[in-house]
Amino acid sequence: MKAIEKEKLWEEYQKNPTPKLREQLIIEYAQLVRLVAGRLSMYLGHNVEYDDLVSYGIFGLIDAIDKFNLEKNVKFETYASLRIRGAILDQIRKMDWIPRTVRQRQRKIDEAIKNIELRTGKTANDADLAKELSISEDELCSWQSQLKVTNVVSLDEFDESGPEPVMDAAHNSHYAQPEEIVTQEELKALIYEVLENYYKDKKLEKEQEYSNSLTLDTAVDFLTHIGFPTSKTQLYRLTSNKKIPHGKYGNRLVFRKNELLIWAEKNTTRYDR
Repeated sequence: MKAIEKEKLWEEYQKNPTPKLREQLIIEYAQLVRLVAGRLSMYLGHNVEYDDLVSYGIFGLIDAIDKFNLEKNVKFETYASLRIRGAILDQIRKMDWIPRTVRQRQRKIDEAIKNIELRTGKTANDADLAKELSISEDELCSWQSQLKVTNVVSLDEFDESGPEPVMDAAHNSHYAQPEEIVTQEELKALIYEVLENYYKDKKLEKEQEYSNSLTLDTAVDFLTHIGFPTSKTQLYRLTSNKKIPHGKYGNRLVFRKNELLIWAEKNTTRYDR
């Protein structure tokens, strides 16, 4: 898609953010996900499947598309790359795929290397490292084998390593190897699978939000039901004095069940004392 066509698509989407226009933008920028996932895949090796990284990244791309502001002087590719990377790293952290002891050993080795090189000005060898860590060379070899198997990477360091390079996916081969695992057609299939789950989740969120919302009348009934009898007049007075959590939808007062439960519990406790 040419630059002028992209600009027109963005203008249409920001005026009327329909699912169809969002999907067009996702397809257009899907290569960004491949590039970011490809870079991270090289750090993680075979610990996480590449297509899983792509799936996590698509959520980041969707988030970037929904939150991007054309009026700000920021290139979308740069903004989206950060969102994509953040979404992937967040999901990997949730997985907790590296044992804590292995992480600790990686940090100890890194610290030992740094200390040796600062002290001697030379590259640390295995004998130096073993001595610095107060372990035998055989034990150091065992540590290194574990690290090699898990291909440990500090996600915090990766997260702080700066923005992703913005690349022309059609001509760049810097991260070609992992990206070739997912073809263009497979990428589209992944996108539609992620989108299907995304829309299901959004629908569920709306249903939960709706079931959690109360009008003035239903809030009175709800509070009475949980043992905190009140009236519309009393409730309205509490909202006017900002003594009860509430919001407004147009001119109507709205309440949330969970917030009213907390409020009622606090006030009941106070009155019981």
